[in-house]
Amino acid sequence: MSGLIAAWPLPLIYILGCLLACGQSHQQWQIARCTAVAALLATLGNALIAVSGWLSPSVSVHAVGMTAALLIALLGWVIVNYSARYLDGEPGQTVFVRAMLFTLAAVGILVVSRHLAVIVLAWTGTSLGLHYLLTFYRERKAAQVVAHKKFLVSRLAELCLLVALVLVYETAGTLTLDGLGTYLQNRDALPTALHAAALLFALAAILKTAQLPLHGWLIQVMEAPTPVSALLHAGIVNIGGFVLIRLAELISLAPAAQWVLVVVGSLTAVLAGLVMLTRISIKVRLAWSTCAQMGFMLMEIGLGLYELALLHLVAHSLYKAHAFLSAGETVRLARRNDLLGPQRSARSPLWYLGAAGLSGALVAASAAAWGALLPGLVVSPVALFIVALGLASLLWLERGNSPGLLLRGVVQVLALTQLYFLWHLLFSGLTPAPGPTSAPLLVWVVLVFTLLYGCQVWLRCFPQGRFARALFPWAYCGFYLDESFTRLTFRIWPLKLTPGQAQTLANRNLTPAGEQI
Repeated sequence: MSGLIAAWPLPLIYILGCLLACGQSHQQWQIARCTAVAALLATLGNALIAVSGWLSPSVSVHAVGMTAALLIALLGWVIVNYSARYLDGEPGQTVFVRAMLFTLAAVGILVVSRHLAVIVLAWTGTSLGLHYLLTFYRERKAAQVVAHKKFLVSRLAELCLLVALVLVYETAGTLTLDGLGTYLQNRDALPTALHAAALLFALAAILKTAQLPLHGWLIQVMEAPTPVSALLHAGIVNIGGFVLIRLAELISLAPAAQWVLVVVGSLTAVLAGLVMLTRISIKVRLAWSTCAQMGFMLMEIGLGLYELALLHLVAHSLYKAHAFLSAGETVRLARRNDLLGPQRSARSPLWYLGAAGLSGALVAASAAAWGALLPGLVVSPVALFIVALGLASLLWLERGNSPGLLLRGVVQVLALTQLYFLWHLLFSGLTPAPGPTSAPLLVWVVLVFTLLYGCQVWLRCFPQGRFARALFPWAYCGFYLDESFTRLTFRIWPLKLTPGQAQTLANRNLTPAGEQI
């Protein structure tokens, strides 16, 4: 049994559950729970059977789909059980269950199918199912406004996908991933039509993953129930990265698509990361974090770091599901840390520069050790650079500079670095081999993340300085990137609000273009 066949029980079981839920008006949650359990058990069992197949190169191409199927099965089981408790006593639960099972079925079809037309149709299905979930509280007009914005963005993305499908079929004569891979074998350059198709796939992923300046809908969908937010941020918004990983052979030969992914993704990661620092609401902070992480993942794909992007996708999904479903506990822990935790004190800029240097040295030494043990292990230098900057904060020692704290920081950096290499080794066997990356792209990424690290350090050292005072209003308002796009969307396809509905929005200090104030 190949990994492809082993993954299909997931969508089939969710389709059956959705049909049963649509055919009955009672026992909706029992149907949903049984469906989620059956999907999880079937996917786990078939994955164990398919593990031996993963070792064969002939079926290794299905490993990404099998990994995504396991992830969706786990998240579906958790979110369905949480939803049953969360929505207890709410009206409209029957519609919620049907929409949830339909959305999970569409996601399941998308992750296991190897036909581009089916993938695009399933991607559209996830968007339509999510629309019903986002507007579960139909009396909340803010939810209607934001869902309208997302609807327009999704339709624009699907237009890009439709044109890309036509270009691929006219050029390669096939819409299957296997057929496209055969066509691209031993090709050093793409026809113009496939360059355009790759660029359109990249643009569709950018639209679907809420990259700046088209990000507003993701930040403003907090009117939906918490399990819907968990499903959106942990699963559906990651689909763009998953589709691009499966199109790795095409993306690797399309420099224009790579440039768009790297530039848009890296700028989104930096700007959204700065905006997140100004937010107080836990769910809004998590939403900006998702926006930044999606940018980071698209940047990795543009650099050809497909194994790192898949690792990022899986880790982000699991983290965001936990973060949204435990948001109330997060608030309690944050308050306890503010009251009981020791106060942090900023250090001189040279200290933070030294921390980055020490972190880089530890990561480089670990890379050398792994390279000596496993000569075939190849890790991109830019990936090591980003890991070093990300772990440098463990060496800032803002709560004290005793030798014990420094030793603990060094141990933490080393431990997390080894964990990264271990996961890299695992996921490198599931994804296509990385393609060549142009030097200008690498230089761009290094400069962008150096700038981000420098901004964070400067703000910590001089929180009341001129730069901080000038940056804060811009960052707090999301650099005003969403307002123009929102006005454009409402000119193209306005959402009709009655005077009473519009007054409700005004009374809540909410505008169609912005977040709740």
